[in-house]
Parts: sequence; C-alpha cells; structure tokens
Amino acid sequence: MLDEAVRALRAWQHDAAPVQLHPGDLGWFWRFGADATAAAVRTWSRDGRIVAVGLLDEPGLLRLTVAPDLRRDEELARRLADDLTRPERGVLPAGEVFVETPPGALVRDLLRGDGWHDGDAWTPLVRELAEPVGDPGLRIEVTGPERAHVRAAVQRAAFDGSAFTTEHWRDMASAPSYADARCLVGHDQDTPVAAVTVWSAGPGRPGLLEPMGVHRDHRGRGQGRAITLAAAAALRELGSSCAFVCTPSTNTAAVATYRSAGFRPLPERLDLRRAA
Repeated sequence: MLDEAVRALRAWQHDAAPVQLHPGDLGWFWRFGADATAAAVRTWSRDGRIVAVGLLDEPGLLRLTVAPDLRRDEELARRLADDLTRPERGVLPAGEVFVETPPGALVRDLLRGDGWHDGDAWTPLVRELAEPVGDPGLRIEVTGPERAHVRAAVQRAAFDGSAFTTEHWRDMASAPSYADARCLVGHDQDTPVAAVTVWSAGPGRPGLLEPMGVHRDHRGRGQGRAITLAAAAALRELGSSCAFVCTPSTNTAAVATYRSAGFRPLPERLDLRRAA
C-alpha cells in the first residue's frame, strides 16, 4: 500500500498547485522505518483507485491531500470529513487535532462548517526551474552511505532536539521516494555547515525541499541561501519543473532565507484545528 500511495502522490503533483502532500513527505518520514511509516499513512480508495492520502506527521496532525479531479467531489469529501471527525475510525485521535488540506478541497469547507477553526499559519514558497541556478558558493557533497554520518551530524546541529542518526538516514534512503531524491551537504572549505534533502516527483513535476538546515555554529553567514540554491540546482538536474518548500509563517528567518535564494512566497495557508 505504501508503494501505491507514493505513486498516487507522484501523479498528483502539478505546477498549478505545487504545495500539497508530496512523495518526499513520506520519504522524510521513512527515517522512522517502513513499519512506522505504514502506521502513519492513511489512504482512501474508490473502485480500486487511491483517491486520498493522509500522513499522520505528528500524533495530532494529519497532512491530507486528495486526487485533483476529486477535490470537489461531495461523496468523497463527506466520507473524509466523517472519518476525520470520529476518533473511532482510527484516522485521528480524540482531543485537539490539526488537519492540513489543499486549498479548494471541499472537505475543508465541510470541516469548517462542523466547528473546526483556523489553526497554524504556513508560508509556501516556490522557485521555477526553467533557467539555470547560480553557483551556491559552497562545495556541495551528495551524501552516500559512507558519508551518512556527516549528513546526520549536520541535521542534529541544525535542529534543536533532533535525534537523526546514520541509521535514520539508511531507513530514509530505503524509501521508494528516495530513488529520485538527493541529500546534499554544503562545506565551507572542509567544514560541513548546512544540509538539505530534495525530493523529485519525476520530470516536469514540482520537487520538494524537506528538510533544510544550517549548523548552529555557522549561521548568519549566508549558508542557508547557499544550500537552498544547491537544492534548487539539484532538483533542476532531476528534471523538476519547480522547487517548493513550506515553513511556519512565524519562522521569518527561514522565509527570508528562501526568498534570498529566489523563492517567491505564495498565499499563506492555515491548518484546520479541532479544539479538545
């Protein structure tokens, strides 16, 4: 079922609506292993076809997307809303929960009419890749198994509380999504200072940056912009039509970094929240 979910997500990526659940989101979650990923993924099917996919990214946060041709389908929207609202269905737990949905999806309208309210604000950003990307100004290394420990160390140094390990990297690299992904580490001379993982959904489709981070000892020197440029260049080499990323709107430093690397912000998006 995971392979089928990844294939569906690949097919649903398109430039008109690049910011939605991406096969790379499943790939990044795969660092916890295939069993944990399977337990976190929810799928809905009709006539043997997957028509919606959700990822329980956190215990109370479901990131949901719907087949583009069915986003206003009333039957599907009502089934999704019912499943999301009733904890006994096993999609979301009881208590306070959040749901991310694509703009324009009918299920969002139904949930708002059922007492859900606006939650956290997110800023999506996108950079088109028709033209070559400039030199990032760092030496870029593509991570393989023999250098996974370097990638893991930069991840831990970039994100407070991160427990990312070499074993996590190996699990992530075993994901079907990783066949079209790259882990990049930026070096200032011989010192690793920043890292990013990029995920392609195939030629002509939007690619995702998830995650990107700068070593805490090397911030304020333009390394975030540099590794973001390297990420865009890597996605262009993989055939992606554009590169996109989504970050909390409160993270103004991250938004500024992406904008400095040629990404343009799209309209802000809000999760939906159900109070406890």
